[in-house]
Amino acid sequence: MKLELLSALNVERAARRAAILITDLASGEQRLVKQDEMEADAMADVLDKALRSGKSGTVDHEGKNYFLTVQTPPVRMVVIGAVHISQALAPMARTVGLDLTIIDPRTAFATPERFPDVNLIADWPQNVLPGMKPDRYTAMACFTHDPKIDDPALEEALRADCFYIGALGSRKTHGRRVERLKEAGFTDEQIARIKAPVGLDIGSVSPAEIAVAVLGEVIMSLRKKPLRAETAAPKVAAGVSA
Repeated sequence: MKLELLSALNVERAARRAAILITDLASGEQRLVKQDEMEADAMADVLDKALRSGKSGTVDHEGKNYFLTVQTPPVRMVVIGAVHISQALAPMARTVGLDLTIIDPRTAFATPERFPDVNLIADWPQNVLPGMKPDRYTAMACFTHDPKIDDPALEEALRADCFYIGALGSRKTHGRRVERLKEAGFTDEQIARIKAPVGLDIGSVSPAEIAVAVLGEVIMSLRKKPLRAETAAPKVAAGVSA
């Protein structure tokens, strides 16, 4: 690999930006495609699939063989609310390799006894998230039902273009949330990125079941390119009310 390509890869890694090094297996020629350049690239569909999988490997494109070296940042998940769902979600997130942080200013909930071996921060999201710098490889899920806690986190997630943004609550609760976000200056298109009711529609009832539904939705958002029917169809609440 040429030194300039290696240096460019290191710059993207340090900035938590994805990139793919493309090697022509016949000629040995290499080129680097950064995440923001992929949509306009001649191999866009192939690169998108590789990026979503997060795995390097050999691909065929228009009769040529290439090796794609895929570099993606570690995926982070930020949960707002040290609640029962979060307790169930924490070990599941660790199992699938997510770097989990739980934030809740309510010290009665955010205790090490309730969340052993978890990166737990007992503070307000607006104090913590700017320093964490959420990005395209960050998922955000808000579980408190308290606008004073959830809304600042949702605003930060929308500005940061997090790949997943979810919020607990009924359609009525979310309707009020939408109005607040509009008043804060967010557009309908931006607000539509919030998954609410949160989680896949699997009929979840218990905190553990809701945690499964949320984690499944996070993984789907990370790995699967949405189908047109999926983006257009309304979603039924996963057993979650206001």
